[in-house]
Amino acid sequence: MTFDTIGYAVDGHTATVTLDRPEALNALSPHMITELRAAYTEAENDDKVWTLVVTGTGRAFCTGADVKEIPGDGKVVNEKPYLSTYEQWEAPQEGTPPFRSMTKPIVVAVNGICCGAGLDWVTTGDVVIASEKATFFDPHVSIGLVAGREVVRVARVLPRTVALRMALMGKHERMSAQRAYELGMVTEIVEHEKLLERAHDIADVVNSNAPLAVRGTRLAIVKGLDVPLHEAEMLAESFRERVTRTEDALEGPLAFVEKRAPMWQCR
Repeated sequence: MTFDTIGYAVDGHTATVTLDRPEALNALSPHMITELRAAYTEAENDDKVWTLVVTGTGRAFCTGADVKEIPGDGKVVNEKPYLSTYEQWEAPQEGTPPFRSMTKPIVVAVNGICCGAGLDWVTTGDVVIASEKATFFDPHVSIGLVAGREVVRVARVLPRTVALRMALMGKHERMSAQRAYELGMVTEIVEHEKLLERAHDIADVVNSNAPLAVRGTRLAIVKGLDVPLHEAEMLAESFRERVTRTEDALEGPLAFVEKRAPMWQCR
């Protein structure tokens, strides 16, 4: 597939989505949102793709919505007529991957400035790493807007007081990559020039595991966070039982006994 505002490439079992509007600090336009939706759908539906990597070009990862590209009436979302799709009745998602419904894991590589809707990848991604040059903040209150779903998600990732500080300080204070790592918002800080290489290394390790087991595990955790513990346990068990019926579930123990690398078939 070819796109205007993002890059999309598949190498082995990894699809890489690159936010590519560096002149706009990778701010999200309606057209870019449409292209991101198409890329996520393409990756999810491609049997060859087992893991996604998302990163950006230039000095920013994503700086949220591009106010110069959003119509004044606010009635265009993803270049479709107002309220013509279900997603427009939901909380706005903008660039957020459909993390609640997709199965394949996403590795997020934050290459620079990350703010506003850019934080959505950090709070909904599965493995998040950051360049040493990355910074994080939420500017909404500084431009007269309520910080909505972005900081509600941040408050599920960071301690309450830290999330509130980020939301209420607005553009006037930025969190460094080191601080984000200390608080668990990112799992690793990487030398800037090696960020994408490291993201692909992580994806390769994930892809060395049984892909259906990876997806079931991811779904068990993501969906389990929204329900009480006992229901989450039962949900996880239902995913485990489904995967035990696959060919890969037989291949794993067999490869272990035969002391060889498993040959996953994703079925």
